Amino acid sequence: MSQNSILSHQEIEHKIKRIAYQIYETFVDDEEIVIAGIANNGFIFAQKLAAALTEISKLKIGLCEVIVNKNNPELAIQTSLSKEDYANKGLILVDDVLNSGTTLIYAVRHFLDVPLTKFKTAVLVDRNHKKYPVKADFKGISLSTSLLEHVNVVFDENGQNSAYLS
Repeated sequence: MSQNSILSHQEIEHKIKRIAYQIYETFVDDEEIVIAGIANNGFIFAQKLAAALTEISKLKIGLCEVIVNKNNPELAIQTSLSKEDYANKGLILVDDVLNSGTTLIYAVRHFLDVPLTKFKTAVLVDRNHKKYPVKADFKGISLSTSLLEHVNVVFDENGQNSAYLS
């Protein structure tokens, strides 16, 4: 199956910076926020957002890895931070691709057990094929694709990131 480039490395870097500014504008009055990335690519994206936010703001940023079983999202969700670490703070839930919304909605449900000052979501690619009523507050790009197509985001160890449609 052929791959069509959606985002180049440079375009991804621009999207990360733009989303970081949007997050900062939203949380400008907060002292500390938590960026919770869904493992694996969502957490890498969260780390990149945290690095960009550190460059442009004085916000104290906590990083949290969210482990969701994507084949069976009803199973218990694990986080690298305890609930006390993100209670009463602003939180941004991050994933690389918003496809059907299943992973994001189950992760959102997990965080609703704890009082948060603000709760937002961010994705690099929004596929517009939602099975659940979940939306991305911050998104790099929106795509209207067929259900048979697949979006693959690659965060390369050498720093050459890309997104493909196949």
